[in-house]
Amino acid sequence: MKSEARVALIVLTIILGAFLLTLSGCSFNRITRSKDILYQPAARSIADQHLSVFAPKSKKELHDVIIFVHGGNWNSGRKSQYNFIGSNWAKRGVVYVIIDYPLSPSAKYNEMAESTAKSVKWVKENIAEYGGNPERIFLSGHSAGGHLAALVSIDDQYFKNLSIENPVVGTILIDAAGLDMYGYLMEEKFPAGNTYLNTFTTNPDIWKKATPLYHLHKNMPPMIIYRGGKSYPSIIESNEKFIKALQDYAPGTPYQIQENKKHVPMITQFFNPWNGRYGEILGWMKGVEGRKGMREERENAAIGN
Repeated sequence: MKSEARVALIVLTIILGAFLLTLSGCSFNRITRSKDILYQPAARSIADQHLSVFAPKSKKELHDVIIFVHGGNWNSGRKSQYNFIGSNWAKRGVVYVIIDYPLSPSAKYNEMAESTAKSVKWVKENIAEYGGNPERIFLSGHSAGGHLAALVSIDDQYFKNLSIENPVVGTILIDAAGLDMYGYLMEEKFPAGNTYLNTFTTNPDIWKKATPLYHLHKNMPPMIIYRGGKSYPSIIESNEKFIKALQDYAPGTPYQIQENKKHVPMITQFFNPWNGRYGEILGWMKGVEGRKGMREERENAAIGN
């Protein structure tokens, strides 16, 4: 009995130690959570759109900002599903913003992208109040959200329509869908009423406008791209096309393939506060210039020419 009691005590000690380690690694890094902030009032068929901000408690210095666009096939999903990830990022010194956006069939892809751009504008104008650096805004997305993040980051028209310069300094794509939406829809030939046609219409010209692959240019923000080795074939194919096309504009773009990961685990891995992707992304972010530095570099290059 004494031996069994000793084993039980050892097990209890290990469990308690692991619990305290979790507290020391996460909970003691104090953060604030500001949820359901209106960034886009209702208009036409689009309802009010909200975002949530997860931020380090300390505001001694301004922190890098990541805006996250959730996935869900352009017709489902909500920001509240990712609150734990927001907390994980805030505990690492990043102001993490999670947005909702209008979904199909109430909205087309362009209205989703317009809302995403408006959320970026809101962050640019307001994030300093939460300790975020408005010159260090990164845009991220998973699945359908990856498509929207890529499109808004690359196609400056969305910000021109808001009368602002593109404020995104870098883009973080996590198993992004729709990077070659045009090629996918041309190949699949879906019947009328299909959810993708509800989102992207039946017009191939619009499919091309919706495709990040066709908006690449040399002055776009730098990217880091993650893909699951066991993701959906359409995502694998479009990511490979996208990376190949990037060689003409941004050779050396980090492209990480997680060989054993399927599509959903590519984002749920971030629920683990010790996941190695956090450190990788933070390291990459540190090497990305702020928007001001990017402007100065382009201006100096233009003068040199």
